[in-house]
Amino acid sequence: MSVFSRVARGRLAAWLTVAAAIVVGAAVFGLPQPDNPAPVSGSGLSLQWQSTQVERLQDQLPSSEVQPAIVVVSRGDGAALSEADRGALTARSGDLGGLAVGGQVSPPQVSPDGTVALVAVPLSTAGGQDEVIEQVDRVRAALADLPDGLTVEVTGAPAFTADLSSVFDGADITLLAVTAAVVALLLLITYRSPFLWIVPLVVVAATEQLTLRAVDVIVPGVGINLQQGQVTGIASVLVFGAATDYALLLIARYREELRREEDRFAAMRAALRRTAEPILASGSTVVLGVLTLLLSEQETNRALAVACATGVVFAMLSALFVLPAVLVLFGRGLFWPFVPRVGGPVREGRLWGRLGASVQRRPVVVATLATVLLGGLALGGLGIRTGLSETEQFRAEPEAVTGAQTLARAFPAGSTQPVAVITTPAAVRAVTEAASAVPGVASARPGDAGAAVAQVDVVLDAEPGTTTSDRTIEALREAVAAVPGSAPPAPAGADTPSGAIVGGSVAATYDSDEANDRDLRLILPIILLLVGGVLVLLLRGLLAPLLLVLTVIASFFASLGAAWLLFDHVLGFPALDSGVLLLAFVFLVALGVDYNIFLVTRAREDARSAGTRAGMLSALRVTGGVITSAGVLLAAVFAVLGVLPLITLTQIGIIVCIGVLLDTLLVRTVLVPALAFLLGDRFWWPGRITRETVEASPRSPEPVAAHD
Repeated sequence: MSVFSRVARGRLAAWLTVAAAIVVGAAVFGLPQPDNPAPVSGSGLSLQWQSTQVERLQDQLPSSEVQPAIVVVSRGDGAALSEADRGALTARSGDLGGLAVGGQVSPPQVSPDGTVALVAVPLSTAGGQDEVIEQVDRVRAALADLPDGLTVEVTGAPAFTADLSSVFDGADITLLAVTAAVVALLLLITYRSPFLWIVPLVVVAATEQLTLRAVDVIVPGVGINLQQGQVTGIASVLVFGAATDYALLLIARYREELRREEDRFAAMRAALRRTAEPILASGSTVVLGVLTLLLSEQETNRALAVACATGVVFAMLSALFVLPAVLVLFGRGLFWPFVPRVGGPVREGRLWGRLGASVQRRPVVVATLATVLLGGLALGGLGIRTGLSETEQFRAEPEAVTGAQTLARAFPAGSTQPVAVITTPAAVRAVTEAASAVPGVASARPGDAGAAVAQVDVVLDAEPGTTTSDRTIEALREAVAAVPGSAPPAPAGADTPSGAIVGGSVAATYDSDEANDRDLRLILPIILLLVGGVLVLLLRGLLAPLLLVLTVIASFFASLGAAWLLFDHVLGFPALDSGVLLLAFVFLVALGVDYNIFLVTRAREDARSAGTRAGMLSALRVTGGVITSAGVLLAAVFAVLGVLPLITLTQIGIIVCIGVLLDTLLVRTVLVPALAFLLGDRFWWPGRITRETVEASPRSPEPVAAHD
């Protein structure tokens, strides 16, 4: 076949691939979007948790679709409210009554010190979240023109719902813009070409948008409620990072092959043969890792598992099919001004060759120092605190948070969110007395009652979500469950309770923390086994996979310790959110092992012609630049999660950012090579490298001296 025919066929195949990608993308965007299933509960927990059982049983109460918005009024100078202030609030109560369920509100309650007044405005939740937001806006508008000097804040569950929604307004666009800008800048710096960076950026951005559309269809389609914001934000960042990493690996190998092949289509085929295995292994590791979140008790984590797995699959497909087709269509000129020519000089890898040679000379010392450094960073997490209260979730405090803080200064801190105890109507009095006797309970009084169930409203002294609040919830559950005849009928699908059960948003936060602890104990060993299994299949040995998994674990604890020092002493975060540990571990293990896969698969390839030590040295030299660029880029992309308004997302972004940098700049750069230099061919035990002669391998690594 003539050269012209081969080029024509290659160009046709590339155009057909691009056309097929466009058709697939159009088909995905054209899929009908299913209705988003209702969440399993407000907290996302199943029926085995008391808070979810309470939520289901509250549907039997007359006021099941009513929640109070709490209007908090105080003076800006902190002084006591005057008679005129109280009169103005009382006069405005009529306007609030027109917005309340039942058409009226109770008179204002004034704190014992006279500095704060509150009015509870019962609002209907039957219309869904959008209706709740609209009602809260109307309540705030009705109080906008109170006399000067008065501060009015609306808090309570409906206000938290409205404010959480508002802080995410425009966040998706901001996240996309900042992420794209970061990726564009780093690609421009990496390639030092005015054109080359555009191609991977466009392909990656299209992949991210396609992923988000697919997630809108797939997650509800499998019966999981999709919460926009947190789930789509993390999935978006992951796709940008993973797809760009794969693009960097492919383009680096393509450029390497262009120095050997005149035909760019042949060069791309060779590059794909050499990069498909690490990309598929890397992507499979991430997919399996995030899919372990399907075992989570939290519905949000299960949605995240499906969304992230979908995104990584699209990232692999774009790197192995779409990006190669686009690159070959543009030809060598895309690399201008550093156009790779056959037999041209190799500019990459000199620094990494010198670093590898230094590590090879003293592998024991280097491995020891790297391990000590990781251990030292891990010690920073010894004083770690977990569990954020509801008012500590936001980086910028919305009105619902400041209102709750104002209320907590003058009333019991739990006034904004009373705990709901569900029992039988006949046991209400006994349950109320038992709840009132629990230390940490400010008050307990009978609430709404239906034919089969009744509610007791309990106000705690402690702020919701704190350790003190959690201890009170534990004691309260024990006390009310012991009341004879207090067990309500079991909700459909749940076991019959032994006594009265405790729920509400405060108890749901406690249950969520317990669920997160259970998830950690279950999912952590599973993901380590899955990642180890992928490495065993890829490297055909046991010792190297074991060492790589151990280095990733060490990197996680080091990144957690370093991040906690930053959170505690620099950013002033009160604690680590209880759900962060699981997500950070999953992402760091799944993503952190990627760079070891990229390095070690190349080392195994080169070791066939030069031996393990020379192969690792060659792999470090030829992959050092691209892996470092990929790691820095992925770390920067996850750091972009900090633009979102929740402390939880900021913490995940920073921990993963630090962990990826450690994996890229310390573990992959010096620790893993030092272990390979130290062990030699035993690194692959019980497998072994089949040696090839240098003459028989046209792709044998060039001697390091030729590049240094």
